[in-house]
Parts: sequence; C-alpha cells; structure tokens
Amino acid sequence: MVFSNLSEKLQETFRRLRGKGKLGEKDVDEALRQVKLALLEADVNFRVVRGFINRVKERAIGQEVLNSLTPGQMVIKIVHQELAKVMGEKAENLKISDRAPSIYLLAGLQGAGKTTTVGKLGAFLKKQGRRPLLTAADVYRPAAAKQLQVLGEQIDLPVYCGEGKDPVAIAAQAVERARQTQRDIVLIDTAGRLHINEELMDELLEIKKAVNPVEILLVVDAMTGQDAVTVAQSFNEKLGLTGLILTKLDSDTRGGAALSIREVTGCPIKFIGTGEKMDGIEVFHPQRLASRILGMGDVLTLIEKVEATVEAEQAKNLMKKIQKDQFTLEDFMVQMRQVQKMGPLEQVFSMIPGMKSKQLQGLALDEKSLKHIEAIIQSMTIEERRTPQIINASRRKRIARGSGRPIQEVNRLLNQFEQSKKMMKQLGNIGKGGFPKLPFM
Repeated sequence: MVFSNLSEKLQETFRRLRGKGKLGEKDVDEALRQVKLALLEADVNFRVVRGFINRVKERAIGQEVLNSLTPGQMVIKIVHQELAKVMGEKAENLKISDRAPSIYLLAGLQGAGKTTTVGKLGAFLKKQGRRPLLTAADVYRPAAAKQLQVLGEQIDLPVYCGEGKDPVAIAAQAVERARQTQRDIVLIDTAGRLHINEELMDELLEIKKAVNPVEILLVVDAMTGQDAVTVAQSFNEKLGLTGLILTKLDSDTRGGAALSIREVTGCPIKFIGTGEKMDGIEVFHPQRLASRILGMGDVLTLIEKVEATVEAEQAKNLMKKIQKDQFTLEDFMVQMRQVQKMGPLEQVFSMIPGMKSKQLQGLALDEKSLKHIEAIIQSMTIEERRTPQIINASRRKRIARGSGRPIQEVNRLLNQFEQSKKMMKQLGNIGKGGFPKLPFM
C-alpha cells in the first residue's frame, strides 16, 4: 500500500497526541520530531521536511491551538493542511487548446512507464468524451511502436506510427492526421534514455518547437524516490514542464517522491499511476492523499470508484444483506469480482476512514487468486456457502480436498470473508458522522 510505512508512523504519533488532554510546547516538539523522522525515512527531501516542520511548528504552538479544547486534533488538522500544501493543495486539470487538437508531449527516462501512461491517459480522456490520437514517436526502443499499437487496440483508440526514423517529423505528421480525422487530442510518446543527456533534450526541444504542445508532461517512476525529484528538476530546466505524472505510486510504500517533487520543482503533479491495467490512472488530489496518509480515508475517490464499477441497485441490495447479517459466501464471490474492477484491495480499503495499514496487509486480488477462491467456494455445499459458521475442521478438510487447495487457503478465505463483512459494515456507516454518503446508501 502506498505510504503504508509513513502512514503507520504518523498515525501512531497522533494517537499519542490525541490521548493528551492538554498540550505544551514540549509535547508538540516531541510529536514533530517523530513526524520529521517518519518523513525522512519515507525518503522525503530533507529541505522539504525542514520547511514543512517549521511551518507546522509555527502554527501549532500558537495560543489558539494549545488552549483549545482539542489541541491534539488541531495539530493534526494543521499537519493535514500543510501536507496538502506541499503536494500542491488542489488538483490541476489538463489544459485544452483554443483550437483543436490539444497536443500533449510526454517525456521521461527509460523504464518510467511512459508508453503505458500514454495508453492510460488516452483511455482516461476517452472516458471524458475526448477523441485522442496516440502517437509513437519513440523510434529507438525496439517494439515501442508495437507496444503502443497493442495498447491502442485494447482501448479502441487509433495510433499514428508514421514512416521513417525522424521523431520530429512523426510528431508533426500526427498533428496533421489528427486535424484530418477530427481528433481533438494528440498524445505523443517520446524516446527515453537510461540517463539525462544532451541528445535526448535536443530531440525533445525540437519536437516542442515543431508541434507547440499545450502540455509537456514528465512521467517519473515514484519508486526511484529522490532520483525522481532530480530527474524532474533537470527536465524542467531544459523543457519547461507543465506537469508531472507519477507512475508506480501504488507500489511505493515510502512515497517520498510524491511529497517532495512539487515543492522542489514547482511543477504540479497532474496524474498518478494506480495499477497495471489501462484504467490505473487517477487525477492527483493533494487533499485526498493527505487524508489517506493520516488515516482519514479518501471517501470522494472511493465514491468515484464505486460509481464507475458497481450498479446502484445491486450495491443497495448488498448493503441491506450486510446490515441484516445475511451476507453469504456466494455474495462474497460476486463482490470480489466487482472489487477487482476497482483496483488493488489494499488501495480500495485504505480509502475507508480509520482503516489501519496493518488490517490491510496480505489483501491481494488477482485473477489467479479469484480462481482459487471460486474453486474453494464451489467445493462447499449450498448450506455451507450460505451459513459459513457451520464449517468446522472436518468440513474444511473436505473442502480443501474437493478444491485441490491447501487447508490454509480455506482458513484464509473464511477469515477474509469475516474481515470483509466487518469492513463493508464500516463502509456502510460512512454516511454517519459527517462523511458524505456513498451513492448506494
């Protein structure tokens, strides 16, 4: 889970802070010392950490905070606000040209996930009602154009490959093709290198001059930490970036790049990669991510995911079953199929307020895992599926033999079933206590 290490440490620090009835400067200093260590361990740039801690301390030791009825909560509120500021405070939309097509140039080093991101961004914009044209202007990496063509077929979008080996000419031809075919967006996939060099930058500058992009977006691998920040600084100095896309953020438990890159470069993070599938890209919302880091959940993103994948009537019926304690393993299987469409389980459940990272460890849901779950459930009797409480030791052995899965997997499935029931009950209660209701409630 993204930020799991940082999130756990910050939440523990603030639990201790909330436990104190009254705070003094020493209490605030000690809490901020722990916050500072947690941020540095998360690979956040030390200058960013220093500025962040100074700003929080200046606000947190004011009389308004220390003399308030809930000083611990006030400090947490300040940390939340400052975290969001570090990451950009609000979401930044892509610019649209006055005259179509709008041209988006994507740059980055090799291995950052540039070509896949072009496909994901194309799919995202298509859902917004746009008509993107994907452009394969990486003429050096073997099969780069083929990879983009395969992605284009998956998401049903055209790909322009052009002729010859001149990326500048290919980019210019793609813009002309977009005009001829009434495409209102051109996404240009450019070549990367293993490191920054003059040849790479000169080529990107030539493409920039030829097509005059409205957005120059740098794709950076979040898992490279401070290297991502350094790379972004170099590209920004040479090209004048308009935005950043962080890939593999879902795989980075530390998250230092996301917390450093905006403040160091001044470039807004516009999108984040959240999975391997073509829908694994999200608009970057600093406020929402700050909430998730501090264990406050991310209800708005969760609502958006639910609305995109789950039919309202089906979800409403499911919630009624959960509330009446009539949720069965058959329902669980249907729900797992739905949840799989929403992204990794850890990521989905981390959006529920109050959910701790320890509760989410080991939650995985890929196609192979689903088939194993189905085999186990299908090896049960109808009575066992509908009243799992009757599944004793001898029944578990029989189910394991019938499904061809180890008994440990049967035990794990039954535990996950109970855990999921609790989580979904918690999800159903989000409408209370000031949180917005989910669309099926």
